Amino acid sequence: MHKIDYQDRVLEIGEELPLLPLRDVVVFPSMIHPLLVGRAASVSAVEAAMLQDRLLLVAMQKDKDIDEPGHEEIHTIGTVVQITQLLRLPDGTMKILVEGLLRAEISKFVDHEDHFMAQIRPMEDREDQEKALKVEALMRSLEDSFRDYVSLNKRVPDGVLISIENLESPSLLADTIATHIPDKLDIKQGVLEENSPVGRIKLLLQMITEEMEILKLEQEIETEVKSQVQRNQREFYLNEQLKAIRRELGHDDEDGGELEEIAGAIEESKMTREAEEASLRELDRLSKMPPMSPEASVIRTYLETMISLPWGKRSRDRLELVKVKGKLDEDHHGLEKVKDRILEFLAVMKLTRKGKKVSRMKGPILCFVGPPGVGKTSLGRSIADSMGRSFHRISLGGVRDEAEIRGHRRTYIGSMPGRIVQALKRTGTRNPVILLDEVDKLGMDFRGDPTSALLEVLDPEQNNTFSDHYLEVPFDLSEVFFITTANNLHAIPPALQDRLEIIRIPGYLQDEKKAIAKGFLIPKQLEAHGLKEGQLKLSDAVLDRVISEYTRESGVRNLERELAALCRKTARQVVEKSAKAVSVTSKKLEELLGPPRFLSKEMEEGHEIGQATGLAWTHVGGETLNIEVQLIPGKGELILTGQLGDVMKESAKAAQTIVRSRASEWGLSQDCFSSHDLHIHVPEGAVPKDGPSAGVALTTALVSALTEIPVHHTVAMTGEITLRGKVLAVGGLPEKTVAAQRLGIQTVILPKQNEKDLPDLPDTVKKSLNLVFVSTIEEVLEHALLKMPGKAKASRKKTAKRGTGRNRPSPSVS
Repeated sequence: MHKIDYQDRVLEIGEELPLLPLRDVVVFPSMIHPLLVGRAASVSAVEAAMLQDRLLLVAMQKDKDIDEPGHEEIHTIGTVVQITQLLRLPDGTMKILVEGLLRAEISKFVDHEDHFMAQIRPMEDREDQEKALKVEALMRSLEDSFRDYVSLNKRVPDGVLISIENLESPSLLADTIATHIPDKLDIKQGVLEENSPVGRIKLLLQMITEEMEILKLEQEIETEVKSQVQRNQREFYLNEQLKAIRRELGHDDEDGGELEEIAGAIEESKMTREAEEASLRELDRLSKMPPMSPEASVIRTYLETMISLPWGKRSRDRLELVKVKGKLDEDHHGLEKVKDRILEFLAVMKLTRKGKKVSRMKGPILCFVGPPGVGKTSLGRSIADSMGRSFHRISLGGVRDEAEIRGHRRTYIGSMPGRIVQALKRTGTRNPVILLDEVDKLGMDFRGDPTSALLEVLDPEQNNTFSDHYLEVPFDLSEVFFITTANNLHAIPPALQDRLEIIRIPGYLQDEKKAIAKGFLIPKQLEAHGLKEGQLKLSDAVLDRVISEYTRESGVRNLERELAALCRKTARQVVEKSAKAVSVTSKKLEELLGPPRFLSKEMEEGHEIGQATGLAWTHVGGETLNIEVQLIPGKGELILTGQLGDVMKESAKAAQTIVRSRASEWGLSQDCFSSHDLHIHVPEGAVPKDGPSAGVALTTALVSALTEIPVHHTVAMTGEITLRGKVLAVGGLPEKTVAAQRLGIQTVILPKQNEKDLPDLPDTVKKSLNLVFVSTIEEVLEHALLKMPGKAKASRKKTAKRGTGRNRPSPSVS
């Protein structure tokens, strides 16, 4: 039991007292303080104290956020208090009023099942060695400083000054002032633990002096900011006040921190010097304007775009040619020319590398031209995967705005970079594979010409300084692997074609389609429809029927749809009828897919008079044309039917002129032209046809009809004809020869000038077809007719059949 003199009375305090941990309060002796008690252990400690003369030890936690502190989380110096009032609240908490009695040190924590108990040792004030006059001077200095502090700090009420008047005890003065200083818990605890009254006064003087300096700065800042309120809105005033306070305290404000973060990101992005200077200029402008200004958000978005661009980031190229070739062969059947071009590019890149330094070789600009469905787009993704580069596809179909390529200037609301820069931002590397899909579908209107904007993008000599209107600084595109795709090369402007490396992808042959279906399409559709291998049985003969009778295309897109239909119907039978496998026979094929949609093209059974087979190119591949000529009594008119275009009509007239000019050589009299009409018809009259490449076929059919010499039914031909009988070069040879092989043609007559295109033809075509190159119409007739027309008119052979024409699909152009 401790006996303590306190205010003219003797207090008897037990050696063990209930302990009440406090979160954010320090209670000093001789001070009265209200406390709110809510924790179960704290409530139990208060109830125990009420049974022991209302005495309690209070001590502050080291960390106020801990709900259930342990012994090590509580300060060992606290205050013995007496509970003067207790109020129980409806929610179970207590509100107590305590009076501090004396300082005490916890000598030992005593375990208790409901609350903390502590053995205490009272702390008596140490006698100071200072002279009485010096102690009096320290007390007066503390009183004066506290008065100045209260006058500057609006959080301390002026009535507090009354409590320090006429206090003669230095210990009581220090405890009273420490009680009324807001916050500063660490300093308050230090004052409580100091057992020297003079030491407490010195601690408080130091703290109040530092706080006075801060309060004076706050007052100066407030005065400075108030002068700006007359010129700026209230929001700007609050932001500037916050900035000034943090600047004087040596801390950065949030905006300043954001600006420093942006500046650091600009430095780390490895921009070019020009781009970095432009970004820093914009950052300086951003720092001088209000954060809520509309222009500030525009600048912030611009800086974020600049930082996110891959100025120095590259993906590492996979230069193992064997693995790359294996990946390309795995993804695509055939297309050897394209694969060779990719392997050549990687081989050159590997040779130009020096040590571990990344090659800066310019990326090629490839253009895949071919009919739909042959795998142009998927080939681009396969190239990116095989090289280990990021891939991004940009669809240009229907794009008419130049800003889609070059971006919008930042003066416009909602401006953004062009699609090229956005693609680089998404891929995160400066050397991705970017596929510009359907480049032949670009248009132009009052908003500009996108094809002209692509000239700089797709020029290896210029795209290292590509300038986007949004960025306003050059960006190097020379390491980007650009791939473009098109169905019609003629729709691409010549200036743009000049920048592209054209790689033609012809339509697939029957055998190639079958190989693609068995190796790629059928496994893909089986997996997509939840079928296992073997649940759909499709023989080669049935697959041939699906290809020839249910699809007519150069690619395999429609073939994949038909195979998907078979998989769907198989899946239904597996689910409904619990079938383990479905075997598709020729008879069952029509039940599943319906009657054949296309009749198989067949050659004429015999040689016919007045009928020749021409070759045509369409946007979906090559096609064959049956050109029919009939000689009827009339007045020498030329009748053209079959919805022929202007160029094809002119070719027919040119063919008539050639025949009339060589009538004597071919044993024809001029009377036959004046007394007969010539009717030229190309079947499939509902389909438009145009182009000059049917010139030799028209001339051959005319000569056959007039001389009654049949045309070989196994011969097809293409070429433009002149009035002097010269045969000129035409385009689309790969597609046309594939169409001829599909029909079963044996000999194809081609212009001599197209002999240079022979390497572009598929190997299977060159092996299976007899390709004859000619330069004059006489050479054409020599190979196309059963015999050459002579000066003596050929006798009419009743056994020879005139061409009647067969109903077959025709192309849109020839």
